[in-house]
Amino acid sequence: MTSSDNTKGTASRVAVVTGAASGIGLGVAQRFAADGHCVALLDLSLDAAEQAAAALRQEGATAIAVGVDVADWAAVTSALDTVRSELGPIEMLVTSAGIESFDAVEDITPELWQRIIDVNLTGTFSCIQGAIPDMIEAGWGRIVTISSSSAQSGAPKMAHYVASKGGVIGLTKALAVDLARSGITVNTIPPSLVDTPMVRNAEAKGDFPGVDIVGPMIPLGRAGTPEDIAGACAFLCSDDGSYITGQVIGVNGGMYV
Repeated sequence: MTSSDNTKGTASRVAVVTGAASGIGLGVAQRFAADGHCVALLDLSLDAAEQAAAALRQEGATAIAVGVDVADWAAVTSALDTVRSELGPIEMLVTSAGIESFDAVEDITPELWQRIIDVNLTGTFSCIQGAIPDMIEAGWGRIVTISSSSAQSGAPKMAHYVASKGGVIGLTKALAVDLARSGITVNTIPPSLVDTPMVRNAEAKGDFPGVDIVGPMIPLGRAGTPEDIAGACAFLCSDDGSYITGQVIGVNGGMYV
């Protein structure tokens, strides 16, 4: 495992990443581990998270897996308590857990709307609320939420998803103001097209034209990777990112400017 220069000279910290079993969350967890941090991989799929954590441990990292549905407030509290007991106080948090659905406006049921909001927006808030006591006590913390460029531009058949991610952007700004005097920065990254299992699944179901079709249309000529997002997270969570808070950091290849 190769350490990045981005955190050279900084201490190892305890990082929590939600949705860490695959996609962007996994990329972030891998980057944090490579940078020498202790990483808790939280995911709805405990088996997949444990496989990912085991792979990191084999490379010499300190990593644990915790199963959690971020839409369940009590489960989030329990999961974060597990992190504290096994790794110590939480210092960095990246909220990548999320779900998507493609539905015409008239087909969005109350139950589907609520589930999208519960996971993507409420789950983001509950994880942040549960983690910040440690950061407030330490007078230092880094939080990065993963929103979506669709919340900036809109997207067809995704009104519920766009609303949830737009809420994440607004929530990020509000919390940045609330937590600034406690030494905690809060920023959001709204990716555009990132080649992840979730996107490939949408492609296979016919909900998305395809990574190989849309990727070349992006100004930089390709789809993003989890590593692209992870690099930005690593910077925002480093000491070099100490004067950046409440910002929307577009890591999108120029797809939304």
